[in-house]
Amino acid sequence: MKKVIPKIAAIIQARMGSTRLPGKVLMNIGDETILARVVRRLSRSKLIDEILVATTTSRPDDAIVEECERLRVRWFRGSEYDVLDRYCRAAEAASVDIIVRITADCPLIDCALVDQVLRAFFERNADFACNVLPRTYPRGLDTEVFTRDALAKVVDQADQPYQREHVTPVFYERRDVFRFATVTAERDYSHYRWTVDTSEDLEFVRSIYSRFDNRDDFGWGAAIELLEFSPELAMLNAHVQQKEAGPTVGNTTS
Repeated sequence: MKKVIPKIAAIIQARMGSTRLPGKVLMNIGDETILARVVRRLSRSKLIDEILVATTTSRPDDAIVEECERLRVRWFRGSEYDVLDRYCRAAEAASVDIIVRITADCPLIDCALVDQVLRAFFERNADFACNVLPRTYPRGLDTEVFTRDALAKVVDQADQPYQREHVTPVFYERRDVFRFATVTAERDYSHYRWTVDTSEDLEFVRSIYSRFDNRDDFGWGAAIELLEFSPELAMLNAHVQQKEAGPTVGNTTS
């Protein structure tokens, strides 16, 4: 019997309606949008078969669809606030078996780290794998991997608004049900903030990119070395508080 190879897709959730920095995913870092940076960095993964942007049916998100067309990346439109349903429908539309959840406000996402989480997922025969439990990597490298079957179980159990809006809380809350795999760094870098939710965050990531001549082929380790050599860069957004929503440890951008 021929072995069935599961299809792995990175699904990037993206919308224009950010409360603290509206339209952030289409703001520029150098000569490319934040969304473009995320897509290009993920495209270097050795394990991901496809990249899909999951946006909403709201009119402002027409701009995200246009950017996806420019980038020649597949897109899906679903509910603005029920992001869990958006993920389910996007995965179904693309016939995905394994989902890598990424948010569009993480322009320093590292393909090698994403692949590391994927390997842990397969090696430990997990339903869910992540690199945020406990959090040791900078916020903005968040990677969550789960099966489409496990996501269907989450849909059945998610009866609170925050569980629908933020996709993965049920995984963290029901570790008795799902097989877990976690990836941690050798040192604790969790004090660094590499996600974009404010103008200060945007200034920070632009400063990082400018030190690499606005290329996007550098890894997270190189960025750490830069910050250890130039610690003043990390002070640009060190005071920003993460916007939390419900008892989840994952990213909160929808």
